[in-house]
Amino acid sequence: MVKRKWTALDITMGSLFVAMMAVGANITSIAPFMVIGGVPITLQTFFAILAGLVLGSRLGAFSMLVYMLLGLAGTPIFAQFKGGAGMLMGPTFGFIISYIAVAYIVGKMVEMKRTLPMYIAAALTGMAFNYIFGTNWMYAAYVLWFDAPEGFTYTMAWGWMVFPLPKDIALSVVAAFLGLRLERSVLANSQFRRERRKSVA
Repeated sequence: MVKRKWTALDITMGSLFVAMMAVGANITSIAPFMVIGGVPITLQTFFAILAGLVLGSRLGAFSMLVYMLLGLAGTPIFAQFKGGAGMLMGPTFGFIISYIAVAYIVGKMVEMKRTLPMYIAAALTGMAFNYIFGTNWMYAAYVLWFDAPEGFTYTMAWGWMVFPLPKDIALSVVAAFLGLRLERSVLANSQFRRERRKSVA
């Protein structure tokens, strides 16, 4: 397999997903009650999955990496308009790191087979990875270097994730349908799709 160089169109599409991640991270910032155990309820997982479905594994993962680096550089694009290197020590930073792998895993799966069942399986697999990596990072952060709530346990960490889980399952399935729809209609005859297919052929 010969990996092609990314074009200006690729970079534009990747930048679009960086912007959507920033919006998705802060869409609930006006509702502070939607922060459970320090974990904001956002649309980042949805857009990370969609990035993998639409952009493919390499470009999808790269766009999520750019999102993370911009945030660490100080751009206020993380949840609750946060940013800066200090986020590295935060209990929720594991979720941000996981978005890179989520996009890559999802993209790799659908590059093998572009059917609705595969899109759904890829989206749910990406969501599961996000939860497993992010929640374990959060638990480790609270235990090792962050001030943990009184009586904090591993079970409590996962208990906090019960609230956003139905939302993320539903949005993962929506992302699968939307991603396949884009693949078969909007992107069907586009230069972006033809070039992207060359990169995985």
